[in-house]
Amino acid sequence: MLQNKTIIITGGCGLLGKALAQEIIKQNGTVIIGDINEKIGIEIEKENPSKAYYFKLDTSSLDSIKSFFKLVSKKFKFIDASIHSAYPRSKQWGTKFENLSEKYLKEDLSNQLGGAILFSQQILELFKTQKKGNLIHIASIQGLQAPKFNHYENTDMTSPIEYSAIKAGIINMVRYLSKYYKGNNIRVNAVSLGGLLDKQPELFLKNYRQDCNNKGMLNTKDITGTVIYLLSELSEFVNGQNIIVDDGWSL
Repeated sequence: MLQNKTIIITGGCGLLGKALAQEIIKQNGTVIIGDINEKIGIEIEKENPSKAYYFKLDTSSLDSIKSFFKLVSKKFKFIDASIHSAYPRSKQWGTKFENLSEKYLKEDLSNQLGGAILFSQQILELFKTQKKGNLIHIASIQGLQAPKFNHYENTDMTSPIEYSAIKAGIINMVRYLSKYYKGNNIRVNAVSLGGLLDKQPELFLKNYRQDCNNKGMLNTKDITGTVIYLLSELSEFVNGQNIIVDDGWSL
């Protein structure tokens, strides 16, 4: 489905990013991994010769983003699409609302939402030069509505307010950019995920499952199909949209 397509994945060494990279390769595409984790990035490249390429990228730094694109442009003549799934977090991440500090709050808002904006700026100008491109942002159901706080009762977990603010911002940023680049043969969409299974306590999983339709927390393989659809020509006229994959959590 993705034959001859070259696709950038930021955060490509993370839980979701690695799964997306593997699925793109399975669909005969080529992936460019942008991540700060050199060890994992190089491992992915070695495991997939001629199908995966790693370049160091810190999406919280405009200089790093620009350097990344210079290296990528030397290696590849054309970039078909990009998935922005980078997820930088401060030392404060996961702190309750009452205990937020100004320093780390600013850091998270800047690094996640600001980084998403700056990465979009650079990739979309490249797409404009190419006269074609496709950008997908990874958002969240927490950007759509308030968390279900009862899911977190009697656990050490919380749903950070900054996460909700960041993901709501990304969803609206996608709409903005879709219209901003009107007439340039560029698509910009988001996928809002439900919770991904990642060693959460059983009590939380049980509570979360009660508000879903069938499964509850999702695995990465439950997400990849939707992203592959957006990367493919099957979604040629899907633009400025936020596709929700959450097993009915948000209903």
